[in-house]
Amino acid sequence: MSIEYTPVDLSCNLGCDYCYQEPMRDAGNTSSRADWEKAKKALIKHNHQFTLFGGEPLLAPIEHLEEVLAFGFERFGGNGIQTNGTLITKQHIELFKKYRVGVGISCDGPDELSDLRRARSSDDTRLHTNRTLAAIEALCLEGVIPSLIVTVHKMNGSTERRPKLMDWFGKLERIGIKHINLHPLEVEHGMEHLAMDEQETCGAFHALYRYSLVSEIHFQPFEDIRKLLLDDGQNVMCVWNACDPMTTAAVQGVSRNGTAQNCGRTNKDGINWVKADVPDFSRYIVLHQTPQEHGGCKDCQYFVFCKGNCPGTAIDGDWRNRTVHCATWYDLFATTEREIIESHRRPVTRDLGRMKILLDGILNKGTKSVNSHGDCHGDSPHGDSSSKGIEVTWL
Repeated sequence: MSIEYTPVDLSCNLGCDYCYQEPMRDAGNTSSRADWEKAKKALIKHNHQFTLFGGEPLLAPIEHLEEVLAFGFERFGGNGIQTNGTLITKQHIELFKKYRVGVGISCDGPDELSDLRRARSSDDTRLHTNRTLAAIEALCLEGVIPSLIVTVHKMNGSTERRPKLMDWFGKLERIGIKHINLHPLEVEHGMEHLAMDEQETCGAFHALYRYSLVSEIHFQPFEDIRKLLLDDGQNVMCVWNACDPMTTAAVQGVSRNGTAQNCGRTNKDGINWVKADVPDFSRYIVLHQTPQEHGGCKDCQYFVFCKGNCPGTAIDGDWRNRTVHCATWYDLFATTEREIIESHRRPVTRDLGRMKILLDGILNKGTKSVNSHGDCHGDSPHGDSSSKGIEVTWL
C-alpha cells in the first residue's frame, strides 16, 4: 500500500501532454486550502511511511517541505517524494539526506525523448529536461540514488528512438541508478496520437525486456511479471492488485487539507470522485466472465496475475474494461513463462491447484462486493470496443 500526501495538490510547473491530471487542472481542481495539522492527523491514522506527490510537490515552500519530511522521519523513520526533478536544489538534496527521503523522478530521456514532458512555456521544455537530468546526476553524486519512472510513447519508444533511450539507460547505470519503472503511455481522450499502436507498444516493451536481461538496473514491470509467475507476488506494483477505482486501496491519498483522495488514474472527466467507504471488486468477476471481444478477459490464461491490469488504462477509458495494453502484457507473461520453463523452474501456470486458489481469491472478492452493493454491471458486454486480446509472441 502506498500513502501519498499532496502538499500542493495538483499544481505543477509542467504541462506534460499525456498527464492524466491535466483534465482535473483544466476543471479547476488544482489546490485546496492548506491544513497541515489535519493532514498530519490523517497520515498518523494511516500509520505508514508516505510519499510526497503532486502535481509537483517541490512547488511547496521549502519550510513546509522540511516540516513534512521531519515529521515523516520522526514518526516512520523516513519517507519519499515523487517529482519531475526540475526544481531540485542543493537545499532540497540536503533535506533528502537529512530525513532519509527516497526520491523518485519522472523523466522520459534526454532531448527529444522527453519533449512530451512540456514546460508551460514550450520554449523552456528542453531547459527543464536538462534540469531534470542534472538533478539525477547531482543526487547520485550525493549518494541519494533516485528511482525513475519512464513513460514509453512515440517520442522515446519507437524503433528509431529506442536506441537512444537504451543508451541513456546505460549512462544511468554507470552513475548508479538501480531501479526504473517503465510505464506504457496511459491513453487519455485526445492523446491517442501520442501513443504507439498495440503492435508497436508490444514490440517496444519486448525489446526493453531483452535489454533488461543484460542490465544491472532492476526494471519494472518485468521483475513483477517474473515474481507473479513464480508465486511471489506480495510486493508488486499496484497495477497487478485488482484495484477498485472507487477506493484505490493500493494508493491512499491525503490532500493538503487532510481529506481522503483516490489515485487519479481512473478519473477521465476532470472531476474527482468521492472516496467510497468500502471496496468493490465487481470489475474482476465481470472481466473473468466477459468475452475478450467485448472488453473482458474470459479464457485468458494469465488473468489470475494481470487481472485486467490498471482500470486507469482500460479500453475506451471505461474502467470496467480490461487494459488497452493487453497484448503487451500477454506477450511479456508468455515470454517470461517460457524462459522460466527453459531454466528448469516451474511457473505457477503449471500448477492447476495453485491457479485455482488464486482465481478463487479474486472471484470471491468480486462475489462479496456484488452481494454487498448490488452494483455489478453483470456479464453483458461493457463498452463498445472491438479490441481483442491478441496472443503475440516475439521470437
